[in-house]
Amino acid sequence: MTIFPFLFAFAALLAAPVFAGSAPADWKQEWPRTDFSKSIIDFLEVISGGPPKDGIPTIDDPQFKPVSQMNDLGEEEPVIALSMDGEAKAYPLRIMMWHEIANDKIGGVPVTVTYCPLCNAAVVFDRRVDEKMLDFGVSGKLRHSDMIMYDRQTESWWQQFVGRGIVGDMTGVELERLPARVIPFSAFKHSYPDGKVLVPSNPNARRYGENPYVKYDNPSGNPFLYRGRYDGPGQPLSYVVAVEKDAWLLDDLRKTGIIEHNNLHIEWQEGMRSALDSRSINQGRDIGFVKAQRKIAEGRYEDTPYDTTFAFAFKAFHPDGKIHTLSKK
Repeated sequence: MTIFPFLFAFAALLAAPVFAGSAPADWKQEWPRTDFSKSIIDFLEVISGGPPKDGIPTIDDPQFKPVSQMNDLGEEEPVIALSMDGEAKAYPLRIMMWHEIANDKIGGVPVTVTYCPLCNAAVVFDRRVDEKMLDFGVSGKLRHSDMIMYDRQTESWWQQFVGRGIVGDMTGVELERLPARVIPFSAFKHSYPDGKVLVPSNPNARRYGENPYVKYDNPSGNPFLYRGRYDGPGQPLSYVVAVEKDAWLLDDLRKTGIIEHNNLHIEWQEGMRSALDSRSINQGRDIGFVKAQRKIAEGRYEDTPYDTTFAFAFKAFHPDGKIHTLSKK
């Protein structure tokens, strides 16, 4: 069944507030296994994104092709790249846009690859908690415009942006974040000529390659289904590069090229298209891409988890975080 989960008008009609003190009855009917007595959030912050539970189907049996066999992916299209224990995989945003979660395994490690287009948050987690391996699905709910995931083992709710359990038995548990990068396909090919690329199991199931959020990342616009305020720097939909609780405006990084902060080295390079600009992702404007590394010894650096997200989302989930501003050069 073809689903168009990102129809703004439809979603807005369904975005009804709930009571802060307890979960509403319809949630409990839809989620009978979820323990709503355990929570670290205000339920008033949760709204419907439009689709119901599992209305956005996750990828649970991912299919891949070798880099050498890919002929329909633009050279500058963004992919989520992850390399572990000698295995490298790329998850194109043209696919993740429509599924948001892929449960996979790479280098022997069970991972969940996630993408929330409303926050432009591409985050990869180790999906093991203690001795239990979790499988994640899309709840259909949003908090601060960010996807709420759920695990199928306990049906606890998880905040995608930070990988933290927020409702249910897993409340307060944090998933380990892995150092994935969003880079253009050309960069993935260059770095990993033997890598594999996620492909749709049914190429006709969705409008892969199309962006349902045309011009969404225009900084002068407003975040979708977001009730909070943002007071800068930049605009709510300004891109920021975030490492933990420090962030920098992407426009500033583009001007300087490199940022050195404490033991962080962050570098910008041109040549990657926005997934949230034009109707065709392959025609999006060039926003460039980022490499973030942390110094581990003199002259030695290793990749560190980072996100190129929107300013409003960073501050919503890191209210004590800081968006640094740089002087023009």
